[in-house]
Amino acid sequence: MIIHGFQKMTLLDYPSKVACTVFTAGCNFRCPFCHNAPLVTRLKAEDAFTEEEILSYLGKRRGLLDGVCVTGGEPLLQDDFLAFAAKVKAMGYSLKLDTNGSFPDKLREALASGLVDYVAMDVKNAPEKYVGTIGKDGFLDAVGESIALLKAGTVDYEFRTTVCREMHTPDDIEAIGKWIAGAPRYFIQGFVDSNDLVGTETLTAPERETLDEMLRRAQKYVPNASLRGIE
Repeated sequence: MIIHGFQKMTLLDYPSKVACTVFTAGCNFRCPFCHNAPLVTRLKAEDAFTEEEILSYLGKRRGLLDGVCVTGGEPLLQDDFLAFAAKVKAMGYSLKLDTNGSFPDKLREALASGLVDYVAMDVKNAPEKYVGTIGKDGFLDAVGESIALLKAGTVDYEFRTTVCREMHTPDDIEAIGKWIAGAPRYFIQGFVDSNDLVGTETLTAPERETLDEMLRRAQKYVPNASLRGIE
């Protein structure tokens, strides 16, 4: 895989696991609130890691780490994702995949492989606002298919949405709730400006009152929905 980031330990990225996080390079979306511009639009060769470096680290951390989170960018852009996943699983680690849901065929293969233990899928906005949010056309049906695949329940999963005052309303979150109704968990995450965004827009997090209203709307359809990373 093309790897352009590596966090050696995290208690946040993989629920109930002490994990490390591998960041793959490249994404097919251009969400203006994305805080990983170096992985999307400003790739630098000197930031790359080899698989051998990652696997060597994992070999030394058996018994100290429980899992590996593969995120991006968009990991399913990598044709050898499953080959890498097989190597990680062979070392005894659990594996979590973060995805934008734009490759349902690859997601289906990953779910069927038995190599992925947990999936976190970003749902970027209400269906009618998807194109404007991701900056690309032609992915809405694919995202809907990926939602349906996860809801079929073969692998544990979550949906999540990063919300901005300028791009998301409580009505949008209710529309997402309808779309993912029946999911075991859904997280609403307030936008945080990393000062290294993909877009050039000025974006801000919604006020707490708005976030609470978004949560109430989501809980109509996903009772276990919650706010994440919000004090």
